[in-house]
Amino acid sequence: MKLGVLVSGGKDSLLAMYLMHQKGHKIKYLISMLPKRSDSYMFHHPNAHLTTLQADALEIPLISMETEGKKEDELEDLKEVISSIKDEVDGIVTGAIASKYQKDRIDSICQDAGLLSLAPLWGMSGRKLWEELQKGGFQIVVSSVAADGLDASWLGKKIDQNALKDLIKLSEKYRFHLGFEGGEAETLVVDMPLFKKCIRIIKDRIEWDGVRGVYMVEEAYLVVK
Repeated sequence: MKLGVLVSGGKDSLLAMYLMHQKGHKIKYLISMLPKRSDSYMFHHPNAHLTTLQADALEIPLISMETEGKKEDELEDLKEVISSIKDEVDGIVTGAIASKYQKDRIDSICQDAGLLSLAPLWGMSGRKLWEELQKGGFQIVVSSVAADGLDASWLGKKIDQNALKDLIKLSEKYRFHLGFEGGEAETLVVDMPLFKKCIRIIKDRIEWDGVRGVYMVEEAYLVVK
């Protein structure tokens, strides 16, 4: 099948894309929605602008659109983008894991457009998710935290095997979703198997209010792997 993939720059959407590619499907477009609000119900916010670099690294065309990020209204913007490519693809891939709110709405938009809605991570446990990411050699940094147990030291941290062990312990102690499906944290993928180049961050900043925070990339570029 020819597919469009809704990407945020984070681990879930890019893993979903990778798994569909591994099954032999052609990734024809990446779709990136850029919310102006940090509290968008549907779309990832921190560092979503770096999907441009990710698309270049993948050598796949990117369709991006700014959205106000207002609840329900933002769906009309997504519908517009999906409608623009509905004659060129067979389905839309998302990184949905457990959010029925998101999945139901994307399913509905795809149904109206006559497209398949594909969520290869749906129902996957947090442990299985990280196993797939580490098995694939994904390089991931934390771009936001908003949960008990996750302090400012996690912002910008690369999730290697040691960090994952710590993360598992914290998720068990503080009882947050290991895959961050409840908004406990967000991530940025700086390298993965399908990237022809990887992302190198050269300027960043951390914002921390004592409870939650974000890691913002201000400058980055692609380097040959």
